[in-house]
Amino acid sequence: MKNNYLLESEDNYLISLKIKEIVKEKGFPMDIIHNYDLEEVPLSQALEDLDTYGLFSEKKTIIISHIESYPSDNKDKDLEHLFKYFKNPLDDILVFVTATKLNNTKKITKELKKLLEIIPLEVNANQFVKNELKGFDLEQGVVSLLVQDCLEDIGRLHQECCKLKLLSTNHKITKADVEELVIKKLGDSRELTFDFVRVLASKNKKEALNKYYELQKYSVDAIPLVGLLASQFLIMYQVKLLENERKTNQQIADFLGEKPYRIQKTRELTRYYSLKELGVILRKLSDMDLKMKSTDVDGWFLVELFILENT
Repeated sequence: MKNNYLLESEDNYLISLKIKEIVKEKGFPMDIIHNYDLEEVPLSQALEDLDTYGLFSEKKTIIISHIESYPSDNKDKDLEHLFKYFKNPLDDILVFVTATKLNNTKKITKELKKLLEIIPLEVNANQFVKNELKGFDLEQGVVSLLVQDCLEDIGRLHQECCKLKLLSTNHKITKADVEELVIKKLGDSRELTFDFVRVLASKNKKEALNKYYELQKYSVDAIPLVGLLASQFLIMYQVKLLENERKTNQQIADFLGEKPYRIQKTRELTRYYSLKELGVILRKLSDMDLKMKSTDVDGWFLVELFILENT
């Protein structure tokens, strides 16, 4: 595992911090870092670089991203080349970066995890904000509001904290400052709907409607929203099935190709539903999707009706 690492995180800022830390710790130059995105270039280009000594420095850092998108799980010549490299690696730093949890059933994943040092990248968002704003007088609720608005995105939190520090007066930061200066992060499909689904699942009609009205402010079309809801309820259904088989969070995550944290959060919702109820909801969402796409019915009206009927 000499100088060979695997970083799994959806947060680019956390990844960049960890890479800088590794490079500094190993005494490598920061200006000789070569990046290879396997969604844009073939693995062979990165391998050629791995086999080549630097012209001006014997130390270089090679970063390979999106290994999860590698098209083959068979031993092609590039994979054989890669595994051969690990038998006699150079002194270079080699870092594989992925935002998606690698599928542990794939042969390439099993091999890589034997050969790479896996570094977990987990940061407590609340503590991160407190450290970023150390020395500033914070009104109660500032930290939680920032974390909520940025959806625990560490890179975004860093940027917003820098902005707040720059524009603060008398080293004081209030909730009003956050509300005025910080733009809420809409997030990806799962982040966007999770709170909405949570309040739906907890049968809290008033809060669910409030979330629904909040979503309407964000130029979110009703059809994609129904698709996102269906995706969330589907994973709840799948997790519920596997729960009944007494599988652990890690086993469920491996089976579904999800992160354990995602499974843990989903299991907080499944207790509100039986498998039969989840099946009924999935059929309702499927019917809603069909109506929206085949008629001129108001999609948002159907979503609101869905909330009223299911909370």
